[in-house]
Amino acid sequence: MSIAVYSGSFDPITYGHLDIIQRGAQIFDHLIVAVFHNSDKQPLFTVEERCAMIREATADIKNVEVDSFDGLVVDYIRRRGADVILRGLRAISDFEYELKIASSNRKMYDRAETMFLMTNNKHSFISSGMVKEVARHGADVSDLVPEASNRALRKKFAIK
Repeated sequence: MSIAVYSGSFDPITYGHLDIIQRGAQIFDHLIVAVFHNSDKQPLFTVEERCAMIREATADIKNVEVDSFDGLVVDYIRRRGADVILRGLRAISDFEYELKIASSNRKMYDRAETMFLMTNNKHSFISSGMVKEVARHGADVSDLVPEASNRALRKKFAIK
């Protein structure tokens, strides 16, 4: 059984993330979407809120599991019996950063393979940070995020 982990902050999940999840679920027998708790960042949503948004957005994908973790992704994939870290790329600038991370992960755990998927071009400009900034100013983000994220953003920013 092939198991992959797609980790990230997902604050909130966007259609770009969902694109990678849907395509990853077609490649792997089991895909774990793992929300990373990063104590250095101040996320808008709690880990529990982010997991709930992802669960709702992926409810129709049977081989997707949503989880959360602290620490290193290589330690997490080892615990979960996965050998593949799935990562999405939006632009060439993402690749340079992700290549360094993939090399570090491989050095720490030699069974850790990283698979990169290019985000669909129609989602390549979307980032969680941009979505939060746009939503913070009351603009409609429903074409950038799944409904669960849209509702959560509207509630968080008191948008009617």
